[in-house]
Amino acid sequence: MRRWDRPPPVQEPDLPEYLRSTVWGPAEFVGWPPRRLVGEGLLAGVVGAGSIVGAGVVGDRTGMPVLASGEAGLVCAGVLVLHLVRLRAGRALVGVVAVLGVCLALQVPRAAADVVHVDGERVAPMVVTSVDGDGHRGAGRTGYRCSVVRRDGAPFKARIRRGCGRGTRPGDVLAVVYDPQGRIPPRALSGGPVTAAGLRGPASLVLALLAGCVLAVVRAHRLTPAASTT
Repeated sequence: MRRWDRPPPVQEPDLPEYLRSTVWGPAEFVGWPPRRLVGEGLLAGVVGAGSIVGAGVVGDRTGMPVLASGEAGLVCAGVLVLHLVRLRAGRALVGVVAVLGVCLALQVPRAAADVVHVDGERVAPMVVTSVDGDGHRGAGRTGYRCSVVRRDGAPFKARIRRGCGRGTRPGDVLAVVYDPQGRIPPRALSGGPVTAAGLRGPASLVLALLAGCVLAVVRAHRLTPAASTT
């Protein structure tokens, strides 16, 4: 080789192709996406959304702080995001799924706390007599605990943790949901029995999360492994 000969220039990757592959996913298939990919996306979305919702509902039913606070739901959302990253899904779609998962994890405990169940639970207005806690110590989502009595003056032995917050004051009236058999801890509703409108937000997030997972998995499909960079 002569001294003035130069090696051929290194071909730079096509920017639009790079953005399509990295940001949105390559989607290397022709026509409609294969059913297998759609099924994998639905499975990932159902498992992810189900675990987030399940953690919030179980936390409401058992009173476990780590579940009732939404922290466990955030962990489930993180696992779902890591699964999509492992599939090398588009970064934009992974970000969308992450935002939806976090929003769902934070909304489910609140919605679950406002749902009046029909399996023997009752709702009764009760008057707050005292509020203990500083928001950091104690169990429950807020760290506050309210002592209450019934409107007729009859004592209520259990202390209310769910629905007792910083703004609660003695003399306030809370709609308390309780189980006469004591199977689950009592809780106060934030604004009376929940309506269908109170569940529209979490339900919409679940549907959006399912759609985001399907789109991310489908567009992550590659015919050949991605070339490694050195």
